[in-house]
Amino acid sequence: MRRLTALPQINKKLLPDPSYFKGDKRPVEHISWHDAVEFCDRLSCHTKRQYRLPSEAEWEYACRARTNTLFHFGDTITTDVANYNGTDDEEYQLSGSYAQGLKVIYRKETTVVGSFGIANAFGLYDDMHGNVFEWCEDFWHKNYQGAPADGSAWIEPNDNQNCDRVMRGDTWVASKDICRCASRQDNWSRHLGFHIGFRVVYAGAV
Repeated sequence: MRRLTALPQINKKLLPDPSYFKGDKRPVEHISWHDAVEFCDRLSCHTKRQYRLPSEAEWEYACRARTNTLFHFGDTITTDVANYNGTDDEEYQLSGSYAQGLKVIYRKETTVVGSFGIANAFGLYDDMHGNVFEWCEDFWHKNYQGAPADGSAWIEPNDNQNCDRVMRGDTWVASKDICRCASRQDNWSRHLGFHIGFRVVYAGAV
């Protein structure tokens, strides 16, 4: 992130170290959708290769890695394999366990990327199942009716709903249910949070 902020601005300024939780190997957070797009634009300009945010369909395909279970490693999850809030919520009577998963811990911070050591079949680690939400390129729509059938981003604005962009994955502050491959969230593109980051896709030929 620091190197990219030193490159010429495309559309907006970027902070060199926006994250609340510091560490070179932690995910960058406190990033708006517009910040993430600026990062991709600068990287593309600098490398002369096309980088962008993933479409929502691409994100889920990458997370599932050709599986059809709730998570790429099966139908249960614990905080031994992902960073999310694994404690019970007594106020709302929510359990911290999932299926046969054990009730475990709440770290209250991000973790080093890849620290759980479990990659899916595509070589992507379980940070897709927790740690920080990740922006997608798409506008938010409440369902997939009318979505592109080729996996590309749905770039038509939504029907005046509350929020305008899609986030995928889960976050260290949220519950196990949002960790599922299919889970999706909406948020304002301008929103910042110490639980929101992004993932970059190389869009050129392999």
